[in-house]
Amino acid sequence: MKKDVNHYCNHHQHRSILSFILIQITIIAAVAAPFSDQSSSVPDYGDALSKSLLYFESQRSGRLPHGQRVNWRHHSALLDGLEQGVDLVGGYYDAGDNVKFGLPMAFTITMLSWGVIEYGDDMAAAGEYHHALEAIKWGTDYFVKAHTSPNVLWVQVGDGDTDHYCWQRPEDMATSRRAYKVDEKNPGSEVAGETAAAMAAASIVFRRTNPHYAHLLLQHAQQLFEFGDKYRGRYHESVKAAKGFYPSTSGYNDELLWAALWLYKATTNQTYLNYALQNAHHFGGATWAVKEFSWDIKYAGLQLLLRDETTRHDNHSRNILETYRSKAEYYLCANLNKNVGNDNVQLTPGGLIYIRQWNNLQYASSAAFLLTVYSDHLRSTNRRLSCSAGGHVDPSEILGFVRSQVDYVLGKNPAGTSYLVGYGKRYPQRVHHRGASTASYKSHEGFIGCVQGYDIWYRKRDPNPNVLVGAVVGGPDEKDRFRDVRENHMQTEACTYNTAALVGVFARLNRLEEEEDDPFDEYSSSTIASM
Repeated sequence: MKKDVNHYCNHHQHRSILSFILIQITIIAAVAAPFSDQSSSVPDYGDALSKSLLYFESQRSGRLPHGQRVNWRHHSALLDGLEQGVDLVGGYYDAGDNVKFGLPMAFTITMLSWGVIEYGDDMAAAGEYHHALEAIKWGTDYFVKAHTSPNVLWVQVGDGDTDHYCWQRPEDMATSRRAYKVDEKNPGSEVAGETAAAMAAASIVFRRTNPHYAHLLLQHAQQLFEFGDKYRGRYHESVKAAKGFYPSTSGYNDELLWAALWLYKATTNQTYLNYALQNAHHFGGATWAVKEFSWDIKYAGLQLLLRDETTRHDNHSRNILETYRSKAEYYLCANLNKNVGNDNVQLTPGGLIYIRQWNNLQYASSAAFLLTVYSDHLRSTNRRLSCSAGGHVDPSEILGFVRSQVDYVLGKNPAGTSYLVGYGKRYPQRVHHRGASTASYKSHEGFIGCVQGYDIWYRKRDPNPNVLVGAVVGGPDEKDRFRDVRENHMQTEACTYNTAALVGVFARLNRLEEEEDDPFDEYSSSTIASM
C-alpha cells in the first residue's frame, strides 16, 4: 500500500496495513443526515480563540510554568540534550506523540507570530494577547537554546520509530531522547530557513513589549538564514530520523525565500528583498503555482508576503513582484474554486477544502488564514481579486468563504461535529494523543510503562480522560465522514500547526460584530453548492 507520507500529521506510515483496513471498514459509509443542532448555532469565535491558545499549553515539553492552565499535564523531558552536552529542555511536542520535530515546530511559531502581527489588536480586544505571546515565546525560547552556534542548530529530540512503539504520557516516557543537529558538514537548509523565519516573525511581535528579546531573536534569525543559505542541503538527508516523519518534498528553496522575506519584514533591509527578487525564478517563488500551503510547501505564503511591494520599485522589480502576486492569487483562486478547469481545490459535499486524507484540516486552516489576510489587504487597497473563471471577487466574498471553512471546523458540517476539541456540544472524544488518552499524572502518579499504555489506555473504547482543548484534529474525509476512534490517527490526531493557522482567523472573525456591515450576505450555502 502506498501512503502519502509527506503531508500528514504525525507521520504514522509505519502503522500496520491491518489497522488501516480495519479503520476504513468501520468508517460510516455516508453522512446524509441533516446538520445537527450544533451546526445551526451561531459560532462563538471568541471562545474558539481562547480554546485554541489553551491547546499549546497541552503540547508543552519541559518544566511547566506556575501559570500553566492545563492541569492534567506535568513536567516532562527534563534531560533533553544532556547526552549531547546541550540544554534542549522545552519546546513543543508536535502532535500526539512525544518527539520534538524542529521543522513543524518552527512553522507553528511562524504562523502564530504572523497571526499576532496581523490580528494582535483583535486578540488584545478578546483578552488573549498575552496568551498568544506566551505560546510564541515557549517556542522561541527553545529555538534560542537549540541554536548553539552560528552554524549549528539542534532540530530534533527523540526518535519517532521507538517513540511509536510505546503509548506513554510524556511524563513517563522511557524511549530514546537522542538529539539531532544540522551543521556545516550536515546541512539542513529547510529547517534552518523555517527557524529563521519563525524567529524573525517573532521579533516583530516582541518589538514593542520586549525589545531586547526581539533583538536577540533577530540576531539568531539572521545567523540561521546565512547558515542555511551558505551550506545548502536537504535536512532529512542529514537527519535520517526525520525522513520517515517530516521529509521535505518541496526542497529548501521555498524556506530560503520565506526566511529572507520575513527578515525583510523584520528589518526593512533591502538586501533580503533583493535576495527574493534575484532568486525569484531559480528558486521557484515566481514560477511555482501551488494549491496548498503547509509546513512543507511555503510558496503560497511567501508569495502573499509580497502583497504590499508591487508599487514601490523600478519596472524590472515590479514585474517580478507582479509575478509573485499572480502566483499567490492563483493559490487563492484555486481554494475559492474560481480558476478555470481543473486548477481548483476539491471541496467536500459539505463545502470543506479537501487536499488529502491524512490530516486534511491543516490545509483548510492554512488556506483560511491566507485568504483572510489577503481579503483584508484587498479591502484596505480598495481592490478585488481577479480569478480566471470567476471574474472579480470582492473581499467580502473571500471572507465569507473563510467563514464557511471556519464554521465547518466549529460544527456547521454534515456530521454536526466540531473538529476543534472542547468547543461546542459535540467534538472528538478519542483524540489520538498519548497524554490526553492516559490518566493524568496528577491523578495517577505511578509509572505507566510502554506496553502497559497500549494495553490499558490506547485500546479503551471510552472517551479520553483528559480533553485536549483547542486541538484541531485531522478531520473528515472527502465525503465529510469522520470516525471518532483512537486508532484512526489520520482523522483523530491533532497537530500544533493545524491550530496555529486558525488563531489569527478566530481573532479576525471575532471582530466582525463590531463592523457595520455583514460581509457574508454574498456567500451563502447555495454558493458552495454551485461549485
